[in-house]
Amino acid sequence: MRISELSERSGIAVATIKYYLREGLLPAGERTGPNQASYGEDHLRRLRLVRALIEVGGLSVATVGDVITAIDTPDLPLFYLLGVVQDSMAAPAPNAADTERDRAYEIVRAEMERRGWDMRPSPQAIDMLTGVLVRLAQLGYRDWGSTVMPRYFDGVRVIAETDVATALSAGERDDIVDSVVVLTVLGDTALAAIRRIAQAQVSLEQLEDLDSL
Repeated sequence: MRISELSERSGIAVATIKYYLREGLLPAGERTGPNQASYGEDHLRRLRLVRALIEVGGLSVATVGDVITAIDTPDLPLFYLLGVVQDSMAAPAPNAADTERDRAYEIVRAEMERRGWDMRPSPQAIDMLTGVLVRLAQLGYRDWGSTVMPRYFDGVRVIAETDVATALSAGERDDIVDSVVVLTVLGDTALAAIRRIAQAQVSLEQLEDLDSL
């Protein structure tokens, strides 16, 4: 298909597609003339993935470039691809005294050790969670890590098992790779939305109970 058809089928402007091509987010098409190229279904699939990462996942073009590079490395184990995707989403840690960060890190470490979870595969995510505990302590929620966080761990274990099972059942390696990226980046967005829906429902139920007293 020509770039105009690729634009029509993807819903993405030609100028944006050309920008993605220049940035290396989309592989070049097969040359059919001096100023023309042909694109296939793989280009359409990649284009939709890039759009989802940028528009829904909120990743920058540079960050998406790092993810795409990992995706296009055929000998990169899927486990390390997951690490690349997770690292791309890591937020900078808040400023804090070493003692406060050490306290927060110890809470995370103790929780994972209690569950028998290995800390080695997720250093960036652990650092991000440590930063969250530091920020919560600064805002007056110092006990959140010991009182609330364990319940979060309980819930996300089920979600993680579902994500991994879904990705591994996708089929060929390219399909599994797409699933890993989509379920990690867009799954976070979906999880946040579902959490807000659940909060609204629980709040409504509890407020109705209070009104009946």
